[in-house]
Amino acid sequence: MDTTREHTPNGAADGQLRSLALGGASGIVPLARDFTRQALHDWGWLPAATADRRAAAEDVLLVVSELVTNACLHAEGPEELRVSYTAKVLRLEVTDRGAGHPAPRTPHRAGRPGGHGMFIVQRLCLDWGVVRKPGAPGKTVWAELAAPA
Repeated sequence: MDTTREHTPNGAADGQLRSLALGGASGIVPLARDFTRQALHDWGWLPAATADRRAAAEDVLLVVSELVTNACLHAEGPEELRVSYTAKVLRLEVTDRGAGHPAPRTPHRAGRPGGHGMFIVQRLCLDWGVVRKPGAPGKTVWAELAAPA
C-alpha cells in the first residue's frame, strides 16, 4: 500500500514526482494530506518563510483534500496520488476507478455543506482536467497550482 516513487517528470531536470498508492487504505484523505505535506517539506516549500509561501502550501493541501474526497465520494475511491513539481508549477493527480466526470458547482447560498470541491479546485488552480485511458476503467483528475515565488 505505501508505494512511494520519486523521479523527474517529463524529463524536466528541475522537477520531481512522488506517488502514493491509496487503494484499500484507510484514512485516505489525511494520509494524502500528510504525504503531500511531507513532499512539500522535502522540496523546501515548508516550513514557509513568508505568508505567501504558507498560503501556497495550504492551497496545495486543500486541493489534495478536495480531489481525494471527490474520488472517495463519487468515483469508487482513489487508487493513486501523484504530486510533482517544476520550478513554476506543482501538479496533483488522483487516479480513481470511477466513470463520472467531475464538474465545478456554484456554492449554495443557503450555506449547505458539500458539493463545492471542484469549485474550490477551479478557483485555486491555474488549470485542471481529466485524463482517461481508452479501454480502461477510471480516470485521472489533475490540477496545477503556481509554485510560490
